[in-house]
Amino acid sequence: MTTYRPGDPGYDEHRLGWNRTFDSRPALIVTAASTADVRDAVRAAREHDLPLAVQATGHGAVAPADGALLLKTTALTGIAIDPRRRLARVGPGAVWAGVNRAAAAHGLAGLAGRCGTVGVTGYLLGGGQSWLSRTFGFAADSIVAADVVTADGVALTATAREHPDLFWALRGGGGNFGVVTSLTFRLRPVRRVFSGMSLYPPERALDVFCAYRQWAAAEPESMNTAVLLIRLPAAPLVPEALRGRRVLAIRAFQHGEDGRRVLEPLLKVAGPPLLDAFRPRSFPDASTATNGPDVPPMANRQETELFRAVPDDALRAIVEAGADDSPVAFAELRHWGGAMADPGPDAGPAGHRDTEFSVMAVAACPPDDRTAADRALDRLSGRLRPYATGGAFLNLLTDPTRTRDAFTAGNWARLTAVKRAWDPANLFRAGHTIPPAPDREALP
Repeated sequence: MTTYRPGDPGYDEHRLGWNRTFDSRPALIVTAASTADVRDAVRAAREHDLPLAVQATGHGAVAPADGALLLKTTALTGIAIDPRRRLARVGPGAVWAGVNRAAAAHGLAGLAGRCGTVGVTGYLLGGGQSWLSRTFGFAADSIVAADVVTADGVALTATAREHPDLFWALRGGGGNFGVVTSLTFRLRPVRRVFSGMSLYPPERALDVFCAYRQWAAAEPESMNTAVLLIRLPAAPLVPEALRGRRVLAIRAFQHGEDGRRVLEPLLKVAGPPLLDAFRPRSFPDASTATNGPDVPPMANRQETELFRAVPDDALRAIVEAGADDSPVAFAELRHWGGAMADPGPDAGPAGHRDTEFSVMAVAACPPDDRTAADRALDRLSGRLRPYATGGAFLNLLTDPTRTRDAFTAGNWARLTAVKRAWDPANLFRAGHTIPPAPDREALP
């Protein structure tokens, strides 16, 4: 274990995560090399009445960790695959690129994050909406065990049989109930998938969005898709002639290899492609090809709204937000449903299961002037919210004042009761915070 205080060499390096929107100034940084280090950090935070913030990669930061004890789990990167039982066990610093490679060696895949540099643990605790989620459900539903250091500094294992209330809350309730030192989750037999992100001229964007809305009603659960307007980065994976251009993109990821036939009605509307990137791939290659190149650390603003139906005016708003002169990097319409809507009786609190579509838009926020990004996203949000459900998805929610919106009313009540049982002093209150229930009630 190494500690850093303001002014120490290494403090500035360790206080920053991937999301540079927040210039955090923690009171103390602890880099953990073992579960014992995690226990010591939790006890220190409790003894000194400091909020405890946990960071592996920093992708999911939603608030600065000012004045907190920032616990870095980045070094705890262990990955163990059990091919016979189809399970993965990972440390809290593991990222999806490593898990994807390790599982693929056995013809298996997890319900992975779309970006390979995203931390596995934070993603799973927040619900996890994968390129395989219409096929197999939210990633949080695949968790079968969690090793946790609780608010009183005790290390334990939570499963469906051991501490079942805590286990339920961890499967989508975020980092509110303890520090996870390892997660075990189910893998799926996935060797090859039909996948890619094919690119088209943006002039037919509105027609394609309208066609996608209709086509999605019959989309098979084996297929996972999104349509977006995107400004392509100047990255080696992007053909030189397309770098920096605004294009229409269709993303597709199918558990199987006949995806082009399924997509054919949508592709006819889009017309001749600028780049046809659909083909069968291994799972690790498919994740990169469908999502695009990993993005380096940056400051950005992200807005996401959920829908049961997307009217014409909302589609026009997406197209306008993705216009060529817009500061929005991308504006995406994504189809949900499938297995996410039918999780079975043992599911955790992740997500609003009746969501049909999401709209997500992201704009970079230059540190010297974020006016243009704010103006564009405020305009888009104002157009979308009259038609949205008002719900949110924890992994995609960047406003910590809306944490309650990520859960159903019943799940929120149950989560606050679990919080009361396991963290009544609200030690884990950095970021998306679920407060303890006011009374020590029986769990719903």
